[in-house]
Amino acid sequence: MWVFRLLLLLCFTLPAAAQDWPARPVRFVVPFPPGGTVDPLARLMAVKLGESLGQQFIVENRPGAGGSIGTAAVAKSAPDGYTFVFVFDSHAVNQALLSGLPFDTVRDLAPVMLVGTAPYAIATRADKPYRSFGDVIKAAKAKPDTVTIGSIGNGTVGHLTALLAQQVGGFKLTHVPYAGGGPMTQNMLGGHVELGIGSAALLTPHVRGGKMRALATTGEKRAPTLPDVPTLAEQGVPGVVALAWWGIFAPAGTPAPVIQKLWAELKKAIDLADVRKTLGEGLGMEIIGASPETTQRFLLGEMQRWGRVVKDHGIKVD
Repeated sequence: MWVFRLLLLLCFTLPAAAQDWPARPVRFVVPFPPGGTVDPLARLMAVKLGESLGQQFIVENRPGAGGSIGTAAVAKSAPDGYTFVFVFDSHAVNQALLSGLPFDTVRDLAPVMLVGTAPYAIATRADKPYRSFGDVIKAAKAKPDTVTIGSIGNGTVGHLTALLAQQVGGFKLTHVPYAGGGPMTQNMLGGHVELGIGSAALLTPHVRGGKMRALATTGEKRAPTLPDVPTLAEQGVPGVVALAWWGIFAPAGTPAPVIQKLWAELKKAIDLADVRKTLGEGLGMEIIGASPETTQRFLLGEMQRWGRVVKDHGIKVD
């Protein structure tokens, strides 16, 4: 009889925990500085969830080391459903890239949602001489190591994609890493680097505003937000396909009913017409809203793929 009562109690307790959540403010950690794409996504979700759940969602920027500093803080947080991290695609690379990573990407974090994906774009300031990616290849071959390309960090997916493009195309660029999308775009606009590689979500607004010129995208097909910009494959660099992505994770051990409730609320939020317009038209994101299980499978695939690139190119970050 007591076993039956215990099981009955558990059946009611777990859903009740989710029903009562959130009972206090929830913290969304963004492991990048403001000015990129992760920060506005987190702030948009914080507003929408605050409206739907009647509780405050606080966004906290904790940048550094390709997103690993803020993510480590979340991995070490109490798994009580009140701390989550919004990650970018570097999340799948850091395990292979950073020898001293203070957490295990798979074991120490629980997936909540893969929000969406977008191809990368390679762009230049509008007054630079490059009109196509072919022009970049010609310039780089003529004067190796003189054409600079910025990324949001050493070993990030943007950096690795640029390396693959150089390997396939037989040319050499000089890589300039930055601490996030905001600093990189500011330096591109200031003319401090010739090129920049960032998600289409990051660079499209500057292209539309006439301050940058997009030279190539990294999807299998052209980006919907940059339909006139050819892919790398169309410009003689085949097989280099890369997607930026945005995800949400919790500390491992966070109650499953809480994660499921957060996922359901996030799904409702990203299905709102104004949110879809902001993420789709504004950021160039293909909205996915994947389940926790699908998100984990996606993460493992990305870790395997980019981990191999890190190893093959001997990339290290001290």
